[in-house]
Amino acid sequence: MPSPLDPPCNAGWRYRRRCEFVIKARFGDLEVLTRFPPGEPRPIPLLFVHGAYAGAWCWDEHFLQYFAQEAGYAAYALSLRGHGRSPGREYLDSFSIADYVNDVAAVVAELPAAPVLIGHSMGGMVVQKYLERAAVPAAVLMCAVPPQGLFASAVGLAIKKPGLLGELNRLLGGGRVALDALREALFAQPLPADLMRRYYRLSQPESHRAIWDMTLFDLPHPGAVRRVPMLVLGAEFDHLIPASLVEMTARTYGVEAEIFSGMGHGLMLEQDWAQVARRMQIWLESIGI
Repeated sequence: MPSPLDPPCNAGWRYRRRCEFVIKARFGDLEVLTRFPPGEPRPIPLLFVHGAYAGAWCWDEHFLQYFAQEAGYAAYALSLRGHGRSPGREYLDSFSIADYVNDVAAVVAELPAAPVLIGHSMGGMVVQKYLERAAVPAAVLMCAVPPQGLFASAVGLAIKKPGLLGELNRLLGGGRVALDALREALFAQPLPADLMRRYYRLSQPESHRAIWDMTLFDLPHPGAVRRVPMLVLGAEFDHLIPASLVEMTARTYGVEAEIFSGMGHGLMLEQDWAQVARRMQIWLESIGI
């Protein structure tokens, strides 16, 4: 009889020594990248939700392996519909934040236990909207779109970084952008040129509808968001979701924000990513997860 922590039989898993590493799985049509520890995983899994212009790949660079190998968690990262290798790219502009929340719910329903949800940027907004529907053991918001939406961020970019805002709008529509613009948007620390080129190739357009939802039409209702243990993280040199907005998010949910000095928006890809992962691990263990 399979263990309740074994993967579902319809997931299409690739094994290496009893799930020591599980490279890719399917939950329905959604792409889910997964890594397991060498031994029995902790009872509560982790589910990572990516931000705009990205996919599950951004978590598999460092975080999935760290949390599986170093911390003992079953670590999952999904590609929302229209992202990564999940279907629907041709219909991307029709997808809403509610659709993305439905994707998270579909994966949560297939996991062996309710997971900790970890959302970055747009994924942080998706996590907040999921918490309007259901509770989870804990949540981590990393450089998350605040419950007040993207308007303040857009105004700040228009004033301080108008060129960067224009480049992001070009990427939103599927146009080519300068590598230096992507570097400025995501990173404050040095990054090898070959890695920057690879991240650029993996980047993609985003749903215009989802962007409008995060700006105005489908913002979280803080009173409806379940008050689960929450860790709110930001970056000192984040041009997209500045530290001031991260602190506003934390105040909304009654917690203290933690801002990583010398880092940019792409916390999970920055040179000092391990500092972020280790802080998350310490926090999870402090609340008994």
